[in-house]
Amino acid sequence: MLMEQPIFSTKAHVFQIDPNTKKNWVPTSKHAVTVSYFYDSTRNVYRIISLDGSKAIINSTISPNMTFTKTSQKFGQWADSRANTVYGLGFSSEHHLTKFAEKFQEFKEAARLAKEKSQEKMELTSTPSQESAGGDIQSPLTPESINGTDDEGTTPEVRQNYEPRAEPTQNALPFTHSSSAINKHWEAELATLKGNNAKLTAALLESTANVKQWKQQLAAYQEEAERLHKRVSELECLSSQANAVQTHKTELSQTIQELESTLKKKEEEIERLKEEIDHAKELQEQRDSLSQKLQEVETRNKDLEGQLSDLEQRLEKSQGEQDAFRNNLKTLLEILDGKIFELTELRDSLAKLIECS
Repeated sequence: MLMEQPIFSTKAHVFQIDPNTKKNWVPTSKHAVTVSYFYDSTRNVYRIISLDGSKAIINSTISPNMTFTKTSQKFGQWADSRANTVYGLGFSSEHHLTKFAEKFQEFKEAARLAKEKSQEKMELTSTPSQESAGGDIQSPLTPESINGTDDEGTTPEVRQNYEPRAEPTQNALPFTHSSSAINKHWEAELATLKGNNAKLTAALLESTANVKQWKQQLAAYQEEAERLHKRVSELECLSSQANAVQTHKTELSQTIQELESTLKKKEEEIERLKEEIDHAKELQEQRDSLSQKLQEVETRNKDLEGQLSDLEQRLEKSQGEQDAFRNNLKTLLEILDGKIFELTELRDSLAKLIECS
């Protein structure tokens, strides 16, 4: 680290793709941490590094085949085949995301140029020996081939598999705005429950580890108590000095009482942890119930959208029939006007005939 210098830093929440599901994001930092670009002048490489306390949660070397993808206004991701994972960063604003993406593209281009220069140097150094040997000219070794990685073959596939689902479009029918608001409400509730579930799961794992450790301590305390009891019995049998034995026995009894008090506290702590586990299970059931309700709401929205489409089709058909009826009625009125005109002429003719006669 002595030869590396930070050249750009920002704040972001750090995530990694779940190695089991390959779909969900797992937070690796509890709060926004510093994410920095570093340049190693000795190896001529660029790296992205982030520390949470003393723990390195990001250590990714930028290669020419990497791509930083913006999946929303404040979230971006990139795949690192060397680390066999996908990193995600959540920023406080779109400006910070855009700045980070620009730096990623800039340092990626610098890494590509450095790689090409390295390959040219290796080709120049390998050409004389190959010509003198009279064999075929082979391609130079690259750092990627030495490490046994192939970013170009793996990165696009990983990025395609891990890209989060696109956000809903805003060009929907006006009828779907209310259902969209309901969906967002339930999604927010579900996200909150997921966050609480993750925290409770972490606490549960930590509590389980503590319970195991306390059980081991409890077993050690019990063994120590049994050993002390045996020791008291041996001292009572072997010691001829009753006063010294009594004093030692009193001390051992006090030690046993302290151990029993500690044991009682540990048992109470175990009971408390069991209650927390039960509470976590209840929250899990609530999350499952909300997920089911969200699915029902989505199904209902789809049905309503289908009904709306059917009504629109019926309305268009009815309007077409009304237009046809109006055209027919207009035609009949024109015919009727002609007939009335003919009858008027006939009446006038009859009147003239009557006058002449």
